Amino acid sequence: MQNRSIEFFDRQFRSAPAAAALKLNPFETTALPFLQGDVLDIGCGMGNLACAAAARGCRVTAVDASPAAVAHLRQRAHEERLAVSAIQADLRDYPIEADYDTVVSIGLLMFFDCPSAYRVLAELQQHLRPGGCFVLTVLVEGTTYDAMFEPASHCLFQPADLLDRFAGWETERCQSEDFEAPGQTLKRFLTLVARKPRAAT
Repeated sequence: MQNRSIEFFDRQFRSAPAAAALKLNPFETTALPFLQGDVLDIGCGMGNLACAAAARGCRVTAVDASPAAVAHLRQRAHEERLAVSAIQADLRDYPIEADYDTVVSIGLLMFFDCPSAYRVLAELQQHLRPGGCFVLTVLVEGTTYDAMFEPASHCLFQPADLLDRFAGWETERCQSEDFEAPGQTLKRFLTLVARKPRAAT
């Protein structure tokens, strides 16, 4: 993630009220029932979803570029004795060294230039085990709010193009949602939950 984006969210994470910071957002609430087994949460933010998944018995690797978010998550996981490994990393080049039963990426890939976003998406798909779920939420075309983006480096996905990347997968959920944003602008999100085909027997 570019420096401007990291700084934008790091400020938000540092100033978030304690009670509000621990609540699942609507996208995380949607994702939680699909998380099982070994989970990779890339772009985990404050780690609320990672903690909720671990509380349900998942083993979570949670990765984010924000120092404030990762520090918060490490402390919380330690205090609550949760099976969460929190890692700070450049998410464009994070080396994925294991395979997972679930991969979740909420609100991350649009902060990369499009070639990088699609490369990272393909790597995440590759490291999802057959039969596992990929939970993805991104901003798509139609979004007009851009205060958190690097001007020259972001990617608003075309929904049809994104769905093509999951051709042959079983779609568990696909929904588009619009949210009003500051300055009479708009955030348009697409959430996709897709199950990877099982290996041929």
